[in-house]
Amino acid sequence: MADVKVTVVPGPLLQLGEGPHWDVDSQSLYYVCILSSTLHRYDWRESKTYSASIEGSTYASFVIPVKGHPGQFVVGSGTQLLVVTWDGRAPVAKVKQVLADLGTDAADHRFNDGKADAQGRLYAGTMLAEDSRNHFEMDDGKLYRFDAPRGQMVPLKSKVHISNGLTWSARTGRFYFIDSFAFDVKEYAVDADGNLGAETVLIRLKDDEAATEFIADGMTSDAEGDLYVAVFAGSKIIKINPETSQVVQEIPLPVAQVTSVAFGGPNLDVLFATTASKELSVAQGPPAGALLQITGLNTRGTPMHEVVLPDAS
Repeated sequence: MADVKVTVVPGPLLQLGEGPHWDVDSQSLYYVCILSSTLHRYDWRESKTYSASIEGSTYASFVIPVKGHPGQFVVGSGTQLLVVTWDGRAPVAKVKQVLADLGTDAADHRFNDGKADAQGRLYAGTMLAEDSRNHFEMDDGKLYRFDAPRGQMVPLKSKVHISNGLTWSARTGRFYFIDSFAFDVKEYAVDADGNLGAETVLIRLKDDEAATEFIADGMTSDAEGDLYVAVFAGSKIIKINPETSQVVQEIPLPVAQVTSVAFGGPNLDVLFATTASKELSVAQGPPAGALLQITGLNTRGTPMHEVVLPDAS
């Protein structure tokens, strides 16, 4: 840990930063502020962050490039999946297409975390929106897979409190998922069609009597298949070995609310962390809400996957 260094990336302080995605082609980290419905792009070469609002959008939960179509992104916005166009510099991003809508039955929900697998299939989950019923007590969310050829959301898991971190491990070949208020990381086999097999708990992050120190949020994995989990309200990232189900490293950060993580940089050896500043006192101010970068971890990630949309144009 002596060589690990945490620095603040130039850019805005966000209420609820989330959804980091490293784009190899542009050498940029894309991420969002959920509550302000804004997109952000940290340009590695320029060491500068560009920001844009999304016209007509209330929330922006994740941003993932569309494969083969530079400047197009899939964004989770409320109950909708949108295709958004943005050149990475303009102050406004435009909605090109609504890919799917969860409909009136989910009107008080919103998408939260989302990520594409190696086949370009989008997995995304929901939770009750901030202006809905008491979303911290309601297990009314779901985890979905987007069936791009049919334009349909396929439910994979129900009774989810806050659908959050998603990743795949190169070591185990399995899919990992976080429901933040289940206080654990779950593991699944995935079949050829992208459906989930039997659910097992990889690791419990607290027992029923413990304080809520480990509120797991976003998640990624490195090239060796270890998992990295952002700990909301815990001021840290934890590294988990999925074979032993053990926490093998804790990375302390100078902010309370760590929301998500992604590997990036020219050599994919920088771990980026998004953070939040919502509901914090003035004494817990900057760098809360900043994008952080962590170096010196002696590991690297793998290129993140783009969403495949057969009819994108």
